[in-house]
Parts: sequence; C-alpha cells; structure tokens
Amino acid sequence: MQEASFTGFFRTILILFVIYYGLKIIGRLVFPLVIKRFFGKFEERVRNQQQQQNSQPKEKIGETIIDKKPTTTKESNNDVGEYVDYEEVD
Repeated sequence: MQEASFTGFFRTILILFVIYYGLKIIGRLVFPLVIKRFFGKFEERVRNQQQQQNSQPKEKIGETIIDKKPTTTKESNNDVGEYVDYEEVD
C-alpha cells in the first residue's frame, strides 16, 4: 500500500492550478478570436443573402406574372345526374 507524500500532494495541487490559470489565460486570448470569426462569417452570410435578394428582378406594382400554363384540365362528370331541390314535410 502506498502512502501519499506531502510533496506529491503539493505537486498535484500545483499542476491543477497551472492548468486552471493556463486555460483561463488561453481562454481570454482565444475566445475573442473565435467569437470574432464566428460573427464575421455570420455577417458575411447575411450580406450574401441581402445581395441575392437585391439582385432579383423587381416587379412593378400591379404587374401580373404567369409562370406557366396549367397542364391538367378538369373534366366534368355528366353521368352524375341532376340536382334535385326538396322541401322537408312535417
């Protein structure tokens, strides 16, 4: 069975503090760069979408645009019979 020594315990605590403060310092330097890059890409995507919307031809107010002629036509079914209107008798 091994016993914990004071120097081993102190070394472990020191390593944990170094890692904690190292990550804290690196986070202060790296995190703003990551956020800046993320928002830069987001801004670029929004700008591209706006350019695409602005580049589409604008229609005049009241102008009617027909894209295509419908290909299917409805045929009436004359075999159904005629409609009979009736009154209810008490």
